[in-house]
Amino acid sequence: MKNRRGYITLISVLVVGAVGVAIATALLMLGLTSSRTGFALVQSNQAKALANACAEEALQQIRDLTPYVGTDGLSIGSGTCTYTVTSQGGQNRTIASLGTVGTTLRKVEVILDQIYPHLVVVSWQEVADF
Repeated sequence: MKNRRGYITLISVLVVGAVGVAIATALLMLGLTSSRTGFALVQSNQAKALANACAEEALQQIRDLTPYVGTDGLSIGSGTCTYTVTSQGGQNRTIASLGTVGTTLRKVEVILDQIYPHLVVVSWQEVADF
């Protein structure tokens, strides 16, 4: 009878230990996933800020040189951005700006319908594609 109690105790300790290890592993995996998600969110916000920065730079180029059309870019911190200004005829301009941090891309499109005597922004929005 004493041997059976020992086996029952041993099996109980092993089962409780296995459950404990399973819970600890699940918590570690949850923490890792949460950390990755947080990192991706930070990169996404940085990429959007870069896309907006490039759109602002394009607006400054248009202010400095009214007939400006073309492509350029910036490198800020750990990311880069590029912008393209296209003429839609007359004073209408479209700015397509792309911010990149790591593998995360964010795109912003700005539409102007007047550049002289001052800039008039009709639309400034994030887009899925240009």
